Amino acid sequence: MKAALDLKQYIRSIPDFPKPGVLFRDITPLLAAPEAFQYAIDALADHYRNANVHSVLAAEARGFIFAAPLALALQARFIPIRKPGKLPFEKLSFRYELEYGTDALEMHTDAITRGERVLMIDDLLATGGTMEACLRIVEQVGGIVVGAGFIIELDFLAGRDRLAPCEVFSLLHYGSEAGN
Repeated sequence: MKAALDLKQYIRSIPDFPKPGVLFRDITPLLAAPEAFQYAIDALADHYRNANVHSVLAAEARGFIFAAPLALALQARFIPIRKPGKLPFEKLSFRYELEYGTDALEMHTDAITRGERVLMIDDLLATGGTMEACLRIVEQVGGIVVGAGFIIELDFLAGRDRLAPCEVFSLLHYGSEAGN
């Protein structure tokens, strides 16, 4: 691994987006800096290199950006989890609760085999609802979740609690809405 790089300098904070009172953590500066993007992928790969990962799973859309190159780095398969109506083959669907309503995610029925070791990846862990749905999908088909990795974790929203006892690893932590 290269010398330590402060990834927080590549995260742009945008107040009142997508609604008033929310401080949005924008990853596009990190994606625009090849050294930062590569560092993030390498850091995740280093953390999971000895976890015997068979597949790397991500829910659309930003998770795909990190999960696909991470899968290559770990010599693992990439599994896309999509919103309803996006997958062409036989699929299973998992409905889950959001703060205001429900949503669903889908996966091809042949994406994970029983006993397969699956790493879940996303750009950001907030409340954990989407990743919890991914966890349930993996469990439903008999896969084994080896961990959940993120670029950013908003600690004050306690999303990792919804994923327990799954191991959660995040490169960056923000302890309050104000930004630290």
